[in-house]
Amino acid sequence: MDLSLVFMWVGFALASYSVMGNDVIQTLGTFLSSNEKRPWWVLWIFAGSILTATLIYSWYMYDGDVSYLRLIGDPPEFSIDNPKYVLPSPFPWYYVLPPLVLLFITRWGIPISTSFLILTFFKPKGLESMLVKSVTGYFVAFLAAAVVYILITRLLEKRFIENPIKPKEEKVWTVLQWFSTGFLWTQWLAQDFANIYVYLPRRLDGTSLIISLGILLAMLGFIFYTRGGAIQEIVKAKTNTTDIRSATIVDLIYGIILFYFKEMNNVPMSTTWVFIGLLAGREIAIRWRLDNKLEWREVKGLVLDLAKVVFGLIISIALVFFIQFIAS
Repeated sequence: MDLSLVFMWVGFALASYSVMGNDVIQTLGTFLSSNEKRPWWVLWIFAGSILTATLIYSWYMYDGDVSYLRLIGDPPEFSIDNPKYVLPSPFPWYYVLPPLVLLFITRWGIPISTSFLILTFFKPKGLESMLVKSVTGYFVAFLAAAVVYILITRLLEKRFIENPIKPKEEKVWTVLQWFSTGFLWTQWLAQDFANIYVYLPRRLDGTSLIISLGILLAMLGFIFYTRGGAIQEIVKAKTNTTDIRSATIVDLIYGIILFYFKEMNNVPMSTTWVFIGLLAGREIAIRWRLDNKLEWREVKGLVLDLAKVVFGLIISIALVFFIQFIAS
């Protein structure tokens, strides 16, 4: 038995579950919260269909690469035969450790960045560019959400909070939310496929594509079945995120921001930082517009969320170099 091949697929399976458990909830958290009454398998079919289409599109368009060139890099400096993120050969056993660590951290509800933990392990020199893009993403998301919600809180959010959605209105917003969630989901996948498929060859054959897709769909199904796990509590703690109307607006803003950074360049980034920045900007704007002031108890939770991702960043970097030290 080729142990190198075994380690690759074990790493891929662990990364699939870890990334799904940590990052997917940041993307689909509001979708889950506002659709709690629907069967989990209906939501899974919806998200799974989009995942399948997004994966196959990249595989077809980029000559077997499913990372939307995040792992390959920008030509002409890099190509699929000379990628930015090289797959080790033979594949060492210790590369399985980062997603295993991520699996345990996720169970504690810490929104750690999979990009920093997993991709940095494969290419430590890529840390600086990833960090710059991710921190920029946090502040862009924070400011964008703050500006949008300062403008719309009293016009829309206040009405959403004071007036429960009516059955006829809910049908319209359900369609809008599923469209906005679908758009957001494709943008997230285009960013984070790299965090999972870094464990497999840069050019996938058809068999590997089908097997890996089956693993991803199974992991996604489990996440939907368990309704999100610990990370989902961060979403539920924010103002009115269970309202389908509010969730639709959040998803649309998040999707647009990810689209902007996807088109900027092929440098991987932490969608975790964008997600936390978006929720923070939204929460501050809503509380300020509704109460005409901000109290420490309202800001405390946002500070703790930021502290969690900073803690996650520190843990990620420390673990990367610790595991590399052990390996050497």
